[in-house]
Amino acid sequence: MDTVTGTLSAPVLSKPVKPVNRKWKHLRENAPFLLMILPAVVVVFLFCYLPIYGVLIAFQDFMPGDPILSKDTIWVGFENFSRFFNDPQFWPLMKNTFLICIFGFVIGFPLPIIISLTLNALKSKKVGKTLQTIFTAPHFISLVVLVGMLSLFFGSGGLLASIARHFGGEYESLFLKDSAFRPLYILSSNWQDFGWSAVIYIAALSNVDPQQHEAAILDGATRFQRVIHVDLPAIMPMISVMLIMSIGGLMGVGYEKALLMQTDANLSVSELVSTYVYKRGLTGVPDQAYASAIGLFNSVINVVLLIIANTTSKKFSENSLW
Repeated sequence: MDTVTGTLSAPVLSKPVKPVNRKWKHLRENAPFLLMILPAVVVVFLFCYLPIYGVLIAFQDFMPGDPILSKDTIWVGFENFSRFFNDPQFWPLMKNTFLICIFGFVIGFPLPIIISLTLNALKSKKVGKTLQTIFTAPHFISLVVLVGMLSLFFGSGGLLASIARHFGGEYESLFLKDSAFRPLYILSSNWQDFGWSAVIYIAALSNVDPQQHEAAILDGATRFQRVIHVDLPAIMPMISVMLIMSIGGLMGVGYEKALLMQTDANLSVSELVSTYVYKRGLTGVPDQAYASAIGLFNSVINVVLLIIANTTSKKFSENSLW
């Protein structure tokens, strides 16, 4: 109603508000982050997903230079896999790979957790940072340099050999003892990587609420009890995720270090699935179809282990990858 004339006036209709597309709004808000992650996505696609196309040669009678797909492609089905299963090297390769991986996992998985909890519990943060830097530094040593260092210490002309000869003793290179290969490989790998692996747990520990520690101190908890009952439960979700991923890559040991440490004397224990694939696929007379079949079989084992680990974790806890 018009207050001046006392007459009724027609209501003013406002323009209809267009519904906001939430997806586009979310995309615009996160555009900088999406652009930042785009190069990583492209790299992963080019070097991890695109090469999957080449797995087809595992089911072919393939020779280097042949097109992967053409009218002349000879498909042999699972013949290459059958060759590997019937190969006399099958069980030794599986045994060597499994032992290297399982012993490395048993030693290497809990070690970063223990180190991170210990560094976080130190009273002096300066000492903790210094030790963290010292522990992380070996990760940046290349495998070639690392094996060279092992040779300088444990080789036939290394430090231990020189000390033994100085005192009139005899010394046999550890690279010439098949019983020494696994300990040397596993311990050196853990020495190189435990500090780097501890970084993710140290980052998780930084998010622990200080009030929980204050409450525990008021209740009379010791430093060790606070580590067990406050710090450890706080990083348990991260431990579960890392455990699943570690089990999923259990059989994924690389060939580089084993190949560098390999000698004729330790070949019976140092020949792994990965080194065998490298030799059959890239050296001598290449049999790339056979090597691809072996690699695919090893990858399938890792996928099965990943699914089992994730399913088990989901069943007994709330933490899982999917």
